[in-house]
Amino acid sequence: MNNKIIRPLIFAFTALLHVVIIFFLVFKTEIAFQEGGSKEARIMKVTDLAELPPPPPLEDPEIPDVEEIAEIMIETDIPPLQNIVGAGTLNLQSFDNYLQIHQVTTRPNFDERAILADIVYPPIARRSNIEGRVIIELFVDRTGVVQRVLILREEPEGRGFGEAAVRVFMGRQGTPSYANGEAVSCRYRYPLTFKLTN
Repeated sequence: MNNKIIRPLIFAFTALLHVVIIFFLVFKTEIAFQEGGSKEARIMKVTDLAELPPPPPLEDPEIPDVEEIAEIMIETDIPPLQNIVGAGTLNLQSFDNYLQIHQVTTRPNFDERAILADIVYPPIARRSNIEGRVIIELFVDRTGVVQRVLILREEPEGRGFGEAAVRVFMGRQGTPSYANGEAVSCRYRYPLTFKLTN
């Protein structure tokens, strides 16, 4: 037989098979409805639900007097946070008035040799033979003292490089930054690389 006759026969047989399957599915469904009950049994009816009553109005809580609050205050031996963060006495001034590095004529300067001598390589990183890099932001006041240190980036994290950088710079004295010939408070980024030496 040739292909021109076989293809139409296969197509016709497949179409007839689909029609027979669909017919039996519909016929079986009709029988199931007749045996199991009417079609109306499948219809769901929606009924109105009674609404719940609204909740009672909230009473205004009583705000205690300052004297009552003061009576229940407990004294602790834990120093306030500003003493923990700063070295020595921390100025309570806002750090918002520190100029950006592009706003000053000269940036603050620190003795690089003293920093390298004072920095402590993190013991956990030394034991694991890991080197690292930290980028910190220094807030240097107009006298040249570092008042705040922020860790902007630490690679790899969690190995102690950021804490070592904060320890070496917090409270460090350097030369202040100048703008228009006057000493000013300044904030700027400082990169530190930690390398292992044999």
